[in-house]
Amino acid sequence: MISSGHLLGYAAASFVVIVIPGPSVVFVIGRALAYGRRTALSTVCGNAAGNYVVAVCVAIGIGAIVQRSETVFTVLKLAGALYLIWLGVGAIRRRKGLLTVFGAAAAPRPDRSAVREGFLVGVTNPKALILFGAILPQFVDRTGGHVQIQMLLLALVSIGIGLCSDSVWAVTASAVRNWFARSPRRLELVGGAGGLAMIGVGLTIALTGRKS
Repeated sequence: MISSGHLLGYAAASFVVIVIPGPSVVFVIGRALAYGRRTALSTVCGNAAGNYVVAVCVAIGIGAIVQRSETVFTVLKLAGALYLIWLGVGAIRRRKGLLTVFGAAAAPRPDRSAVREGFLVGVTNPKALILFGAILPQFVDRTGGHVQIQMLLLALVSIGIGLCSDSVWAVTASAVRNWFARSPRRLELVGGAGGLAMIGVGLTIALTGRKS
């Protein structure tokens, strides 16, 4: 149903979008730095669940329309590309905001609370809507039918990448707090590089997105 080319292409696009520091990543880093590794990893799990709820809603809501309408398909592609570019520019302009996650350490939060908070961040993250609503459809074989099922299956790839990426951020942030603190400019460089990568993904989607 899903070709290896589409699968690998979507996995690559998802990887670039997901690993770039955004609302979820900054939140996870903040949890790791403020509350510790366990709370951060619980947050990661909740965030992944929230993201998949977004994927399900998008697949059910637009899957059939995307399958039938080339116009809707093109509009989604261009809207997603423009939004990614906008996010990239914003990430570069606000890269110093990553420094705000360095607050005072606090006691670990209950796992249930951490999962719930992560879920709320994931389900309201605009990057998830763009990933599943604008980028994902570019890698669906619309002529093969079962568009919604294809979208849900491909979305699992993103969820898996997100779980791994956010977990790495959580573990790393909890382990290298002092390293970042010695040179705050390192966080600025991370934010700036992430912004440039986001702009690159947006331009690629706009210029070379799949049309069939």
